[in-house]
Amino acid sequence: MTVSLDITALRARRPEGIDLAATQGDGLGCHAGKDAMRAAAEAAGLSGTLEQYRKDYPAGPHDQPQSMCPAFGSLRVGLRMRRTMTILSGSACCVYGLTFTSHFYGARRSVGYVPFNSETLVTGKLFEDIREAVYASANPQDYDAIVVINLCVPTASGVPLRLLPKQIDGVRVIGIDVPGFGVPTHAEAKDVLAGAMLKFARSEAETGPVQAPRGGRSERPSVALLGEMFPADPVVIGALLEPLGLSAGPVVPTREWRELYGALDAAAVAAIHPFYTASIREFEAAGRPVIGSAPVGHDGTADWLEAIGNACDVPRDTIAAAKNRLLPAIRGALAASPIRGRITLSGYEGSELLVARLLVESGAEVPYVGTACPRTPWSEPDRVWLEERGVSVRYRASLEDDLAALDAFRPDLAIGTTPVVQKAKEAGTPALYFTNLISARPLMGAAGAGSLAKVVNAALANRPRFDAMRAFFEGVGTGHAAGIWQDVPVLKTAPKAAAPLKPIGEMV
Repeated sequence: MTVSLDITALRARRPEGIDLAATQGDGLGCHAGKDAMRAAAEAAGLSGTLEQYRKDYPAGPHDQPQSMCPAFGSLRVGLRMRRTMTILSGSACCVYGLTFTSHFYGARRSVGYVPFNSETLVTGKLFEDIREAVYASANPQDYDAIVVINLCVPTASGVPLRLLPKQIDGVRVIGIDVPGFGVPTHAEAKDVLAGAMLKFARSEAETGPVQAPRGGRSERPSVALLGEMFPADPVVIGALLEPLGLSAGPVVPTREWRELYGALDAAAVAAIHPFYTASIREFEAAGRPVIGSAPVGHDGTADWLEAIGNACDVPRDTIAAAKNRLLPAIRGALAASPIRGRITLSGYEGSELLVARLLVESGAEVPYVGTACPRTPWSEPDRVWLEERGVSVRYRASLEDDLAALDAFRPDLAIGTTPVVQKAKEAGTPALYFTNLISARPLMGAAGAGSLAKVVNAALANRPRFDAMRAFFEGVGTGHAAGIWQDVPVLKTAPKAAAPLKPIGEMV
């Protein structure tokens, strides 16, 4: 549920009058457009923040790929953490949509909301309201941290979350701006909050002792894992690291504040999802090497073990022994679960290139991969591997790119976002929704090698069913039977011949 914090009860004083001039505008509403809102935010003192976002999350070649509200990514990270409260500052319609989506995806806690109107927004009273709400909520018995997220309108209006106190009675306060005109996708918005938390945790670790992770420090050097992934994948990665004398560290975004310290304490960082630029900056500031790609398929696992071993100073013979032990099982799993067919793939999670590698090694023909995320140095191994095998990789892919690939390559199966799946099924092509059916499966090691085959092969086998349904429903919803009509539809058929008239005398 969404909790509208009762600012009236929290205020120590109330304004004696109303600023009528302030109520004549709304401080740049959503209707103003992306360029006007960005210009207003820069004029309000956020030029540094927006410039950093432009560097971290480059938008080209398109202004912005189609995605849900970016702020959902940051909201999701906060809601998945223990002892963390999230407060949204934005238009009521945006807050409703974000909380609805968060609860649809299983959030089991309330979302705080500080309402505003034209006066409180323009006069700066909204910031005071947010500050009072944070003070009222900062109970160290309940929370380790409070996250305050500015949406588009407060960001454009310059609501200065940076002026919030850093701590209140030991409760950390993290204020971030996540506007749709500054952060391209919700996947990258996860990095905005994860990076801000890592920066805060790193400053704490540099100034004194900090809490160990709930399970204690690992006896072996650990590798932190960067990016949300299927719950079984960290376990599988831990098994892959064991022959190297290493262990799997915390997954960032973390589930608890103290895990941030454990991640920063790791010997190396595996950028499983390669777009966490702000988080990588904090790891590099802490002196931790960052390794791209992931242990996906035979080739990906071999290269990843080599890179991780080198980064952690593992002896060469130990790396070779680990590869000899692990790779045959992965090769066998791939051979036991072949995939035959042409598949186009697109999504906005950040793991699209990894899934494409696994499909190719399983025997599928993959002519096109589109991802809403940007090209970064940590996805280069995957891009190079795919393009060497004839796969066209499109970063910052738009819906138009994905649909053009669907038309050009005529795949046996389309894996993509909701509108791509809809378009494919309308054309009689089997299709799978990437987020729910593909990214929610294990990908790493031998467990990942055969995980996609069952669902993908089942979908490929559905072509005759699609052909039968198209034949059965041919013409339904098209032509005179489509849409909503203002008048009674006229059936376009040839009129029947009229019966001859009988003489009046013959009538009875």
